[in-house]
Parts: sequence; C-alpha cells; structure tokens
Amino acid sequence: MRDKNYLIVGGTSGIGLEVVRQLSGKGANVFVVSRTDNNLHEFPGLTHIVGDITSDAFNPEGLPESLDGLIYCPGSINLKPFRSLKAPQFQEDLNVNLLGAVRVLHATQKMLKKGTNSGVVLFSTVAVQQGMPFHTSIAAAKGAVEGLTRALAAEWAPNIRINCIAPSLINTPLAKKLLSTSEKIEASANRHPLKKIGQPEEIASLALFLLSENSSWISGQVIAIDGGLSTLRV
Repeated sequence: MRDKNYLIVGGTSGIGLEVVRQLSGKGANVFVVSRTDNNLHEFPGLTHIVGDITSDAFNPEGLPESLDGLIYCPGSINLKPFRSLKAPQFQEDLNVNLLGAVRVLHATQKMLKKGTNSGVVLFSTVAVQQGMPFHTSIAAAKGAVEGLTRALAAEWAPNIRINCIAPSLINTPLAKKLLSTSEKIEASANRHPLKKIGQPEEIASLALFLLSENSSWISGQVIAIDGGLSTLRV
C-alpha cells in the first residue's frame, strides 16, 4: 500500500481513525474527509479535507487525480421502538449511511477508475441479516447499503471493486452509551458466541485487506465480522 492514495470518509474516531492509523503505518498517502481534524494531528503526512457529507454535495477539491481505495465510515446507532420512530428519523439514518456514500461515490468514480486495483469498502450491520428489536431504522438504512454494494459492484466491474463489512457492536465512541459500564460490556459480550466485543483494530484490518492486492478477486460481497452472532447457535 506504500505510495498509493486512499480516501477515508469519517476518519477521526472509531473504526475510521484506526484505518487511518494502519494505513499511515504502511506508508500510504491518506486523505481524510470529516467535519473536524480531531485526533488527526499524530499523522503529519495526512491530508485533511473539511466536509459534511450529510448536508453538502461532496466537493472533491484537494484529492489526487487517482484513488486506489475509498472507505466510507460514517454511521449511526439509532435504537428505538418502531412506534416512536417517524419518517424524519428514517430519513436521517438513510442520509448518514446511504446518501452520504452515494454523494462521495459519485464524486470519486473517475478517480477510482484511474487507480490501481481500486477498491471501495462500505459498512452495514449484523442487524440486516439477523432480525433484532429496536433496529428498524438502522437496519433499513444499512440494508440499502448492502443493495448498493452488490448493484454498484456489478456496474463498476472490472475496474473498481466494492465490498461491504457487516459488524456487530464494536467498542467505539459511537457505541459508548451501549458499552458505558462493565456490566453492559459483559452482557453484550455474552450475546455473542465468541463471548467478546469487537475492536476497531479487527474491523480496520479487514477493511484494509479488502483494499489490498490480496483481495483482487473479491467484489460485491457483504462480509460479517460479528463474533458469530449472525450464524452460530451455541
């Protein structure tokens, strides 16, 4: 990955920040789009571009002519009973998880086509395939992301590969309310067959594999990394 160009959208915390850390350690040219540059000062060679993909048309100014990879990290955890969710809440989750990705993909398609073995990584959730109460809004939005992954992977083949990672709950700032005490952490871990909480490093490592030459024959896939939650009964 040395000297290749990678764009991370939402790279200032959680999984996105860990992706930035691992890419920077591999000598890649890293570009991060986010509203702030929080936590990015430890990466002196990084290029930060201010942008809010939920409200603005994505402006590619400041990006190189070619991109070898793109990871779209923004997400939401909006867990409420269906009766208390109205259309604006569904729209908000769609805007963050799906439409933001669409804006970025529209703006960067030509750059990705000029890259080498270019790949895109999007994010879904275990709750799309594993029905869970209180997940209707986020599961609907992420289900749309999975559909986008497969359809666009077909349309952009063979030049650009697109894959999606579907994790369970990960120990990130986004999940802090759900993992705010040792009791909550233990209860969440015990819901998974592997009896542990996922860590950002694990998800970031899979994302980078999906951008690497080692995954050059993988596209249009939704890959679960969820402690066995979606497939195992123990």
